[in-house]
Amino acid sequence: MAQSEAEQDEAHRVQQIADKIAESPSEVGREEAFELKQIADELADGPTQYEIIKTCYGFLSTKIVLSAIDFDLFTVLAEEPRTREELEEELGLHPRCSADYLDSLVALGYLEREDGVYRNDPLVDKVMDANKPDHYIGGALEWANDHQYDVFGELTETLKTGEPQSGYMDEDEMFDELYEDEDRADSFTSGMAGLTSRVAEYIAEAFEWDEYESVCDVGSAKGQVPVTVAEENDHLEATAFDLPELEPISTEFISKREMDDRVSFHPGDAFEDDLPQHDVFVLGRILHDFGLEKKKELIRSTYEAMPEDGALLIYGSLIDNERRENVVGLMTSLYTMVDSEKGYDYTPNECREWLEEVGFSDIEVRDIPGPETMVVAQK
Repeated sequence: MAQSEAEQDEAHRVQQIADKIAESPSEVGREEAFELKQIADELADGPTQYEIIKTCYGFLSTKIVLSAIDFDLFTVLAEEPRTREELEEELGLHPRCSADYLDSLVALGYLEREDGVYRNDPLVDKVMDANKPDHYIGGALEWANDHQYDVFGELTETLKTGEPQSGYMDEDEMFDELYEDEDRADSFTSGMAGLTSRVAEYIAEAFEWDEYESVCDVGSAKGQVPVTVAEENDHLEATAFDLPELEPISTEFISKREMDDRVSFHPGDAFEDDLPQHDVFVLGRILHDFGLEKKKELIRSTYEAMPEDGALLIYGSLIDNERRENVVGLMTSLYTMVDSEKGYDYTPNECREWLEEVGFSDIEVRDIPGPETMVVAQK
């Protein structure tokens, strides 16, 4: 938020006083200078020195949490709280590092410690325990640790060349590697299902489903969105559309949720196969994987597969139109550029242009809880 002129004047005045006091050799002067510099930082229009340092060293906290997923630490602690010595023995943590490591997670808010016994924070216990598959997000974070962390370390090279650094020639190659191992595919799609659970609940409750009879989620992974929407709206038939490699994973997920009477999996490649006819289509966190022409092609495919008065829901970490506020959207776009040949994120206004070009109308932008946005369009 921009400062008022009065706030800017106050910040400048306090900084001048602080600088003058800092020149004094007295102890009182140094204490006052420190206090006033803190006030000046708070009033400053922009990051404080502490915030700059915290951001630049943010990779430390990232790796600390991702390593906990490698060790299955949160899953182990969800079974029962443990002492440091018990965790050393069970997980193979070295005694030289274990105290600082576990207490770093306490300081970050992921663990609680009382009388030398560690337990998960309640929210962490819900979403980081692999034995809670309906909420678990760790599978996606495993991919972040194994692949995304190192790839994004090459951001500088992409900024110089515009070229991806992942080693993939195209998006198909990335998904081939991700899904070639069934265990990895299951872990990743479980994480995506967990990350999507809140958005799926919002879509299931907030959209006008009474006007429609069927929905298809394109690129649905396990099928969190179609399953959740169908659970909340018992008149709907729903389809999870994704690559054939995910069929056994998705059908098992649908069956476990006891929704196989109204939710089905449709295998296919959205760029090679016709989409099945449905009243509503969902494109969630998928358009940013592709360049402009494929973005438009995917939108056009949904348009052609729906009847008149059909609807398209597009959601993801869209960049705000002013390109100033949604830092998650901006950073996600940069990561996509490092990881893919042509992918990037976009603003609601850009999305509106593509939709109108295809023929959609009555386009509405809706905020979703968190850093995501949903664009709704009618045929």
